Amino acid sequence: MAYLTDRKRAEGLGSSKTGTEHFWHMQVSAVALAILVPVFIFTFGGILGAPYPEVLEYFGRPFPAIVTGLTLFVSFIHFKNGAQVAIEDYAHGLTRKALIIGVTCLCYACIAVGLFALVRLAL
Repeated sequence: MAYLTDRKRAEGLGSSKTGTEHFWHMQVSAVALAILVPVFIFTFGGILGAPYPEVLEYFGRPFPAIVTGLTLFVSFIHFKNGAQVAIEDYAHGLTRKALIIGVTCLCYACIAVGLFALVRLAL
């Protein structure tokens, strides 16, 4: 049994002990997406509708491949964190845990499939 006051036990932790860190990750990924999405649109927009060999050649260059990979990765991580917040707000008990695990697995699977497809295009 610890002899700490309620304030001392909760100081700097928030209600779930990770709220500040989670909020910070959401803010950083939002700023990264604010930069990456316009760059991705301008790099991808020029090749949209081009024939397959031209797309292969385009994504063989480092800049479009890196921008696409970063945009894919950061956007799915941001989605995972946002979905987790929504699930924590509206689901409880075992349903909450199952949904968070499901969304996390889905996001990481989408990242893996997207990066695999990008690597297949680039190489």
